[in-house]
Amino acid sequence: MKITDVKTYVVENPPPHYGGLYWVFIKLATDNGINGFGEAYSVPFHPQIVARMIEDVCERYVMGFDPFKIERLWRIIYSSGYTQHPDLSLLGVLSAIEMACWDIIGKELDKPVYELLGGQVHEKLRAYSYLYPLETDITNVYNDPKLAAERAAEYVKKGFTAVKFDPVGPYSAFDPRQLSLEALEHAEKFVKLLRDAVGGNCDLLLGTHGQMTASGAIRLAKRLEKFDPLWFEEPVPPENMEEMARVARSTSIPIATGERLATKYEFARLLEKQAASILQMALGRVGGILEAKKIAGMAEAHYAQIAPHLYCGPIEGAANIQIDTCSPNFLIQEGIETWGGFHTEILKEPIHWEEGYIIPPIKPGLGVELDEAVAAMHPYTGKRLHLEMLDKPVQ
Repeated sequence: MKITDVKTYVVENPPPHYGGLYWVFIKLATDNGINGFGEAYSVPFHPQIVARMIEDVCERYVMGFDPFKIERLWRIIYSSGYTQHPDLSLLGVLSAIEMACWDIIGKELDKPVYELLGGQVHEKLRAYSYLYPLETDITNVYNDPKLAAERAAEYVKKGFTAVKFDPVGPYSAFDPRQLSLEALEHAEKFVKLLRDAVGGNCDLLLGTHGQMTASGAIRLAKRLEKFDPLWFEEPVPPENMEEMARVARSTSIPIATGERLATKYEFARLLEKQAASILQMALGRVGGILEAKKIAGMAEAHYAQIAPHLYCGPIEGAANIQIDTCSPNFLIQEGIETWGGFHTEILKEPIHWEEGYIIPPIKPGLGVELDEAVAAMHPYTGKRLHLEMLDKPVQ
């Protein structure tokens, strides 16, 4: 079998844009008629440029290649241009290609990918969501603790056993910062009201975004430990693992991180320094499915768990589900509410969410198919990037 063609889709994610402003998908075709889909996550260039980057890499290395030879292809692309370094741009491109190859392999063998990576471990997958605003909200759910508590209680009624939120506020290109007393008090009130609203029926996930210095994160953690959050996510930016490890040593709240890291090499450093015990690799950035499986294996040896990140489209979501299903140390999967809306429309069949859990697909490959007609009807014409930070310091 040989790969004979590549097609990219830059798809606008309609309002309210949960999962990002746009998604970048890839379709690889083979000489025996099997197609595979993949997705690149948040490469920091305009998505049309990202699509051209994918096409360039495919023209150089992928056309004519056997999709079964994933390890060989991975090393060739990872080393292209004499790099051999966890570059987020190249790794986003590589992740999409690798993901599509696994989709092809599973379809050729008539097996879900998880059956080719050790087999099914979990019959269902615990899932969580951020708290999201409604069009009818008068105040901002991220600034209004009472509204956030009401929304959390509503999520519990739907079946969620965990919800995530950022009680700290906006994140800036000039972070990390020391939180003010006002910000610390606001965060403490926020978490208290949510804990009161959900009681012991729901885990609280502190979804911070590297806003704090290590000392600031430790100050916040001391205030929040009494509410027993399941994790403290990216308490400091991911670039300084020693400082993240200092936070981990100073609190009983488990530290989670990984969405801005790539490859086994960065996650190995994270584990060696005991900087986190919950790993949140984004499969559209980390290096793909097999790379995520290697990371999950390293984590298992350190008694760490995986909780793959998802703030993009459902193709990466489907890849996450494959890894979750075959990994003994899977903890919980991020989703966008109940995987409805455009996350359903862009697929021929939706991802199956049921009362707080994802039911792994039994169809071959990734278990989902991109609806190419819907993708073609929603081209991204904007200029902004998938995610952006404030361009001035937060006071």
